[in-house]
Amino acid sequence: MRKVLALIVAALVLSFSGCSSKEASASENAVKEPAADAKISTYLVGTYADVDTTKAKLAEAGFEVVTAYKVDKKGEYTSIVFTNDALKAAADKSNRGFAAVLRVLVNNEKQELSFTNPVYFGKAFLQDDFDFAAAEKLQETLTATFGELKNSADAWEYEGLSGYHFMMGMPYYEENAVLAEGADTELLEKAKSYKKGKNLVFELKIGESRTLLGYALGRKTSKFVKKIGYQNAQVLPYTILIEEGKAKILAPKYYIAVSYPQLTMGEFMTIASVPGAIEKDLAKPFK
Repeated sequence: MRKVLALIVAALVLSFSGCSSKEASASENAVKEPAADAKISTYLVGTYADVDTTKAKLAEAGFEVVTAYKVDKKGEYTSIVFTNDALKAAADKSNRGFAAVLRVLVNNEKQELSFTNPVYFGKAFLQDDFDFAAAEKLQETLTATFGELKNSADAWEYEGLSGYHFMMGMPYYEENAVLAEGADTELLEKAKSYKKGKNLVFELKIGESRTLLGYALGRKTSKFVKKIGYQNAQVLPYTILIEEGKAKILAPKYYIAVSYPQLTMGEFMTIASVPGAIEKDLAKPFK
């Protein structure tokens, strides 16, 4: 009897130790998020490739190239907007549609590529819905496709990204600028038909109930990237999210600042009229 009891005890010990080992293994394999104060680069900078080569590589990696938008007249800077099913699925929630795309700037002047960091903009735009493991996987795909990607000088603390604002009194992510209200179909039609579609850069359906539009700003308004730095010109084209009976944009004072985190107050003041001009430009199609 004692031998039987001993065997049962031994089996239980092995069973519990096995569970403990599995739990430890699972814990070791879990994706660890960055420390709260860890600096996350805004952009990932890689080896130069021309626009056609960059688009082809993105397609080969499973991405959908949404548009290639020339930021300047000379074509020195081209903003390529791209997405995939995972990005669209994550963004298919109320007020999360701005996270449906990533961007890469083909910078002919500096001979480099500059990608929006999925971790940085995912944490900022997806807020509580952010999945670090999914963002890291996107980053790994970009690295596998384009080679080593270096961190940009632009960066922000990881935990601070979801609550980012330029300074006291400036807007947060969720404080969108509402351009117009009405039926989604009517808002979409107005945006597409304005100036016979001349300003519509792209239309991206996100799920069944929301659409993200890329829209060109007025010629004068769009020059703000020249003042504060073409190196981050993938901030354009500006996006309009149509959902839940509203056409809305990220507040320009938020979007410009989060895309240019090294911007000083003095530099921001040089484009003081731009946020208002952006809202005015993008509201015109809905009047």
